[in-house]
Amino acid sequence: MKRYLCYRQCLRATVVICLSLPWVALASEVVVEALLPNAAVLSIDGSRHMLKAGDRVGDVVLIESSAQAAVIEIDGNRQRVGLSQRITGTFSAPDTREVVVRRDAAFQYKTLATVNGRQVTVLVDTGANTIALNTDHAKALGVDYKSGVPSLVTTAGGQVEAWTVSLRRVDVGGIAVENVQAAVIEGSHPTTILLGMSFLQHVQMQESEGVLVLSRDW
Repeated sequence: MKRYLCYRQCLRATVVICLSLPWVALASEVVVEALLPNAAVLSIDGSRHMLKAGDRVGDVVLIESSAQAAVIEIDGNRQRVGLSQRITGTFSAPDTREVVVRRDAAFQYKTLATVNGRQVTVLVDTGANTIALNTDHAKALGVDYKSGVPSLVTTAGGQVEAWTVSLRRVDVGGIAVENVQAAVIEGSHPTTILLGMSFLQHVQMQESEGVLVLSRDW
């Protein structure tokens, strides 16, 4: 009888201890496996899911997606995530990468960029809808522009041939964008590659007293 009572008392104590422990939920682990316009393939806790913008799996919601990154919400916290990146429900503020460009004597903002793995000088131009380069630039970068979409553009010298192409990767000071639209223009203009809005739309820009800051959250 004593042994039985002791067993019941121990069992009761164990139950009380278990009930007093706080509930700890396991955070979801998400890996971006593929990125599409308004859709993404996510591995959530080891299980693969194809989500469209607005879809939810448990506490994971795909807010938006592009060919460059996805915005994912986990338990109310949003993070911007690139291809093959891994995040969990434990939220941490995103890193911000900044590039500082100083205005030159010609009142232009020029900086170095890596295009398709090769370093070039670019001119930041918010008035250009797309990255613009001449045919010599394209040849030096190994761009097969003749396979692009042909068109005509108007320059100071009149109408000239141009081709719309996709640059594999454009990197400015560590801010990289993949599959960037560009226009290759026949001839020698522009003399400097124009870094237009097909790249700049992916960054934040702030200008003050001759200093332009390009930034992007990761």
